[in-house]
Amino acid sequence: MSKIPARSGFLTASIRSGLNGFRLAPATAYPSLSVDSSRCASTSILSPLFGSPPKANSSSSLERHRHNSSQRNLLGCRLYASDSSLPAHNKVPLPALSPTMEMGTIVSWQKKEGDQLSEGDLLCEIETDKATMGFETPEEGYLAKIVVPEGTKDVAIGKLLCIIVEKEESVAAFKDYKPSDSEPASPKKESKSAPESPKKAEPEKKAAPEKSSQSPPPPEPSHKQSSSGGRVGATPYAKKLANEKGVDLKNVQGSGPGGRILASDITSAPSGESAGAARGASAEGGQQAGDYTDVPLSNMRKTIAKRLAQSKSTIPHYYLTSEINMDEVIKVREKLNKLLEKNAGKEDKPQKLSVNDFVVKASALACLRVPEANSFFMDSFVRENHNVDVSIAVSTDSGLITPIVYNAHTKGLATIGSEIASLAKKARDGKLQPHEFMGGTFTVSNLGMFGSVNNFSAIINPPQSCILAVGGAVKKIVPCVEHGYRQVTVMQVTLSCDHRVVDGAVGAQWLKHFKDFLEKPHTMLL
Repeated sequence: MSKIPARSGFLTASIRSGLNGFRLAPATAYPSLSVDSSRCASTSILSPLFGSPPKANSSSSLERHRHNSSQRNLLGCRLYASDSSLPAHNKVPLPALSPTMEMGTIVSWQKKEGDQLSEGDLLCEIETDKATMGFETPEEGYLAKIVVPEGTKDVAIGKLLCIIVEKEESVAAFKDYKPSDSEPASPKKESKSAPESPKKAEPEKKAAPEKSSQSPPPPEPSHKQSSSGGRVGATPYAKKLANEKGVDLKNVQGSGPGGRILASDITSAPSGESAGAARGASAEGGQQAGDYTDVPLSNMRKTIAKRLAQSKSTIPHYYLTSEINMDEVIKVREKLNKLLEKNAGKEDKPQKLSVNDFVVKASALACLRVPEANSFFMDSFVRENHNVDVSIAVSTDSGLITPIVYNAHTKGLATIGSEIASLAKKARDGKLQPHEFMGGTFTVSNLGMFGSVNNFSAIINPPQSCILAVGGAVKKIVPCVEHGYRQVTVMQVTLSCDHRVVDGAVGAQWLKHFKDFLEKPHTMLL
């Protein structure tokens, strides 16, 4: 990173290209606000967040690409800054770590102010709507200032996280640094449109009392702040924060002109005010304070709630249930586990195949037989996927996540079992990478290991068309020609289908293939 002079003009020193790492000549490195992002959509790992590159023959697409490029400069790229009173520094904003991420939580900082940074060092851990992921240092230097402290929740994408400088002696200059762009955009706009202070607003209202219908009345001693229309006077951003935090605006004392509630009133409001609203609501329902605990939603839980509610309300689900004889799978599993134990080293822990490994393999092969079950509904067309990437539902402390076994139809049982065990551990430890859980063409959700669930129905994970719900295996008495009756082990599965893609008869065909593979496991070798 090189110093950029405060005055505009040609740079007096070369800088490093963000595209290929080569040094650029001063004439090449001319500073201009119109320069496009050094990472275009076709090369960026974040390209799914901003769309594909524009077509050459489309002027409108080109304009959208230019607009998206300017957004990438703010959200996904490093921001070099120059200030006459500060050394040259690098502003690092919060990036989008998943396509659905809107905000993040700073779980921990792995570096302290003043620490030397090498490119690729773990800078901090960020909780997204999917998982907790490490954010690596974008370049070498020294961590001069941490702008967003550890534990801060709901940090918007693009908000300044920290400052990095090139030289160690430049760190001290940022000791008392307070960024002007660290606040959200909405409160800034409100503060510009509102009077500078409440003192200037009060005389105006007293001088024109007859225009009470056009201006809100002075604040009353009580906590309730209302305009003449009976609505609570609050800025748009304050209303947004109040809605997210579950705060009743009627119980918040506004500090703005005329008692107007600002965003700062919501963030700094004592817990008793929001709790008071909850107590008032609970009293009407007959609950007493202390009878319940309000648990804040994690980013993952918010995403789960949003996506599943959308799926259930927009996708026409239907369900098909089948009972499968698992005796042959149990026999084959026992033989294969003995073989794995025999081939394992003396110091190695032998791998053990689970029934779920057979379920995943049979699901993938059935999807090859019935491609509709391995398809996406894309509004104006249906996309049939050629590879079967099976998402496996894994329960974690923070919520449900679905890591993926890619190309499950091409892998053996031992490989599938090993990958599932590794992905499940990483999911519970919060160490999954985005590519390990983003995607998938078919989902398997297995609750059989809990021992108390015989069958259930699962909600489809869009844009997928199907999800298989697997219950536990139970003993059952069935008729037998030779002995009159015999005992078998059966397992119930329920296939949830999107009727826009998979008709009832097609779903039944998939279940038939799936059942055949499990009841005759040797056919999975063909």
